[in-house]
Amino acid sequence: MEYKMKLTDEQKAVLDGAKGEVMAKVMKTVVMFGDIFGAEKLVPVTHKDGHLVTSFGIALMKPLFSTMDKLIDAGITTEGKFTVDPRPLDYANVKCNLLEKIAFHVMYKKQKDYEEQLAKVGLRDSDSFTCTCYLDEVGNIPGKGDVLSWAESSAVVYANSVLGARCNRNSGMLDLFGSIVGWVPYFGLVTDEGRKAKWKVIVKTTKKPEAQVLGSAIGMKVMEDVPYVVGLDKFIGTQLTDDAKAYLKDFGAATASNGAVGLYHIDNLTPEAKEQGESLILPDAKEYVIDDEELERVYASYPVMWKNKDAKPGLCFIGCPHLSYKQLCDWTDALDAALGKAGRKKVAVRTIMTTSPQVKKKFAETGYYTRLIRMGVKLTSICPLMYTNNPMTKGRAIVTNSNKLRTYSVARYYKDKEILDVLAGKEVGK
Repeated sequence: MEYKMKLTDEQKAVLDGAKGEVMAKVMKTVVMFGDIFGAEKLVPVTHKDGHLVTSFGIALMKPLFSTMDKLIDAGITTEGKFTVDPRPLDYANVKCNLLEKIAFHVMYKKQKDYEEQLAKVGLRDSDSFTCTCYLDEVGNIPGKGDVLSWAESSAVVYANSVLGARCNRNSGMLDLFGSIVGWVPYFGLVTDEGRKAKWKVIVKTTKKPEAQVLGSAIGMKVMEDVPYVVGLDKFIGTQLTDDAKAYLKDFGAATASNGAVGLYHIDNLTPEAKEQGESLILPDAKEYVIDDEELERVYASYPVMWKNKDAKPGLCFIGCPHLSYKQLCDWTDALDAALGKAGRKKVAVRTIMTTSPQVKKKFAETGYYTRLIRMGVKLTSICPLMYTNNPMTKGRAIVTNSNKLRTYSVARYYKDKEILDVLAGKEVGK
């Protein structure tokens, strides 16, 4: 095979078949990927526990299942144990009508088989299905400077930005292949230069910006570039508290889905920004000023994709990415207060909150869980995107506070306060 990057003798040997034909093909794919993006070399994956984006057994994905079988037959596994994005279904907590169930059965009929394949290749355990693998309760937490082989846009941007790890926005299978061979191409966000900011974003709002809208505004403006954000620390602080990390989780997911951001720096807060400050900003960086008016302009630009734009909401999803433990507690308190003020005991709209299996287990052992369930809310660990992929659900009037879910589905986005109004049976804004 011809390749452009400089490989070590060990890497060449793997490419030439020293560890078998299948491993050579995996290595060839990683090398070709690096060559496409001009990588000069491969570097070791230092955080061995991967995170995969492909968690769903869609029957049409025959090449994926075939590749997994080849890896299993060759006895190949990842160097560490990996986590993976959420499962698509939970009929006990996210009920479906008959037509939806039939469609889901057809769509995800390979789910059980695929999960068995994942377990054989290196899945950590049967509870490792979440998009927030980096939460303390889940425990797949890389250190600052660690090189990863992850996919899932919201997990990658969090790891890069909040944890200071290094990972490019990989696609499905490339995340797995890097975790198998133990090397990834050295380019983009893995390099020092690739982590420099091409945009200086100046936040001049009069109050704490909605994380999902601020992230959306920045993502749509800078696209795949790295932004350095100043002025936000005065609202969320200079320490990575649970509240700050939850805010950045949702903010980052919006930058990554409404744009293609894989790394952001928050002045006085995120690790590299604390260490290097505005020296991270390139000399020719562009500027983007965000004030109250700009955020409202962005929010007003979101289209309503419902078939009947005046329909009353019939379903609400909260938690894309999955909610943290602190967020679940905060939502329980806020919802309890909103329902009490409205004179209601239960939510006016069927409501699903999503979180990781580990956080769900922890939360279920508290009085908060009892209160939340008593208000009529269901708690699950599925992926809302996978639920809304069903063509039968497109006719539903779904609301959400997730800009990621809004982007990839017909769900309508509302700010947190507006979501509380909807769930309390009030007209939004009244």
